[in-house]
Amino acid sequence: MRFFNRITFQTPESVELEFTLAGIGNRALALLIDYTVLAVTLLVFFLTWTVFSTQLFNFFEDLITNAQNLGLWLIAIFFLIGFAIYIGYFVFFETLWFGQTPGKRFAKIRVVRDDGRLIGLQQATLRALLRPFDETLFIGAFLIMLGSHEKRLGDLAAGTIVIQAQTPTTSPTLTISERAKLLREELVQIADLSPLMPDDFAVIREYLQRRSALSLKARASLSLKLAEQVVAIINLEKLPEGVTPDVFLEAIYLGYQQPEF
Repeated sequence: MRFFNRITFQTPESVELEFTLAGIGNRALALLIDYTVLAVTLLVFFLTWTVFSTQLFNFFEDLITNAQNLGLWLIAIFFLIGFAIYIGYFVFFETLWFGQTPGKRFAKIRVVRDDGRLIGLQQATLRALLRPFDETLFIGAFLIMLGSHEKRLGDLAAGTIVIQAQTPTTSPTLTISERAKLLREELVQIADLSPLMPDDFAVIREYLQRRSALSLKARASLSLKLAEQVVAIINLEKLPEGVTPDVFLEAIYLGYQQPEF
């Protein structure tokens, strides 16, 4: 059994981006937490629906001739809404939190596309809809343990992988300003970072690591050029007011690695 497989993307700039796959243990922990949250949510819904449907049934019992059919309809609606809550939980969080649910966030893992980009509504929906099939006879667990990329049916259909969430780090050659950390929180709310490709991220990282060796003129020119390209990719109208290209690129670097709200 392989708990910490790695997957590497080779960018056109010959820069390798390496991700550590989540592993069956981390995914099981995340699922346990998510199912605990779901169980509480469904229990609240069950109690609320029981009270509502009972009162509704009693109200219409004397008004309609075939009250039994009403009861069957109420039961059917209950199961439909319950299934929608089950599917919607994963779709909602994985879309809103860029590949994370409360369980995944606790386990420090997240879902990304096969090319390293952030997932969207389509990928999250496919994964959620196929989850019941993955859980049938533990098919998903077996596929995760046996596959080199640890993909369950939902991952295969959606073109996704589950990786360990990278914690933004700094080094002597890559310093991140406090302003960039604050800007990251703003960017993930006003901009869509999902169009950024791994090679885009690699170029930004390479610049941030090597900028100290550039002359002031070259650094200013290159940072502005990169920032303008990123602005176009993520569909911003312009650089945020009062933000330098360097700070903007630092914020993008952080936001791509670990988006937060």
